[in-house]
Amino acid sequence: MSNLHIFFGEILGTALLILLGGGVCAAVTLKKSKAQGAGWTAIAFGWGFAVMVAAYVSNSLSGAELNPAVTLAIAVKSGQWGHVPLYFAGQMIGAVIGAVLVWLAYLGQFQANEEPTLGIFATGPEIDHPVQNLVTEIIGTFVLCILILVDGLNTQLALSGTGILIVAFTVVGIGFSLGGPTGYAINPARDLGPRIVHSLLPIPHKGGSNWRYAWVPVVGPLIGAALAGLLYKALF
Repeated sequence: MSNLHIFFGEILGTALLILLGGGVCAAVTLKKSKAQGAGWTAIAFGWGFAVMVAAYVSNSLSGAELNPAVTLAIAVKSGQWGHVPLYFAGQMIGAVIGAVLVWLAYLGQFQANEEPTLGIFATGPEIDHPVQNLVTEIIGTFVLCILILVDGLNTQLALSGTGILIVAFTVVGIGFSLGGPTGYAINPARDLGPRIVHSLLPIPHKGGSNWRYAWVPVVGPLIGAALAGLLYKALF
């Protein structure tokens, strides 16, 4: 893979991830949306399908990492760090683009908004306890990353594309099992990029962007990813 393929593949894939994932959050949350009130099941499956679409589209370009935590876990596993900044840059740019596209897709609903909208763009804890919230993000991301690393052991899964489907359903499972406390960012770019966009967009009554919490969904996933990479090296 060339540097251009990696960079633009991660931009495209992460933009699709955030468009479809943030889109389901907007659909469930905003008034005048036909899916308003559809609930957590719709959100969990929506994010899983978002991962599936984004990964299938970008896999041949960049390997569809789409997540700085996944990139870190793979680098810890392989010892190859040269492309890590390129992956991170593409993922952050893609996340910003995806968040803007969510806003454009629901522009009328956002213009009619009367409630805080941060939950459409970024995650937040149900109980504001930084240590617990950090641990939750570490655990959730560890599950995702160790699955991805082990998934990579089976070349037949990779060749058939079934591995991507397994990862997508794992994201759904994490959402159901571990998403309740924090909204399961499990991806620093997924949270930070859209949070920046939320802070800048002219959305009526949007509320604050909760920058005091913003470090948790960045640091927690990176720790979880590093632990997954280290455990993989020790056991597999």
